[in-house]
Amino acid sequence: MPQDEPPPPAYRPAFEAALRLLARVSEDMAALGYARPVLVGGGAAEYYSASALMTGDIDLCSPLQDALEAVMRDHGFVRPSGPGMATRGWIHPEYGLGFEIVASVPMDGAVDRDHIFLVEGMEKGAAFSIISVEDLIADRMGQYASGSAPEMRGQARILFALHPDADLLYLEKRIRTETFDAYGIEALKA
Repeated sequence: MPQDEPPPPAYRPAFEAALRLLARVSEDMAALGYARPVLVGGGAAEYYSASALMTGDIDLCSPLQDALEAVMRDHGFVRPSGPGMATRGWIHPEYGLGFEIVASVPMDGAVDRDHIFLVEGMEKGAAFSIISVEDLIADRMGQYASGSAPEMRGQARILFALHPDADLLYLEKRIRTETFDAYGIEALKA
């Protein structure tokens, strides 16, 4: 399902530049006949909140890690090295945000393919894929329910408030799945 409208100009400049770069990388993956990586995590939260929630990195899912990393290198990404440097992700020296391939599929395969969207308009002739806001909210609630990230309920509430047009039936199902039935939509309203 394409999202044809360009994003609002409210994104912070570094994040908007990272999205444009992601679109170019994604377009190159598609040109090679591969699936586009899917934006998840904090980058998806920043996208859906127009930078009200900010991230320090861009988390991606791709079953083709080697191919994606080769395309990223072609776009100038480097793997940080040296004392005190994280080595799991990639950095583009010009933009400063880290990019990391966190999984082969979003949310262990629990995301319905119809809920992965193509975002066009960030970069002329290029697009990137992103999980739905419903799946992102469910992910945040799952992290909250685990007890390891209490701040994630706040993020879920913000995203829910910003997206009153969310598919409530799908959202309820996904929150219940991610929280092992401990929470539903009501937890976003309380």
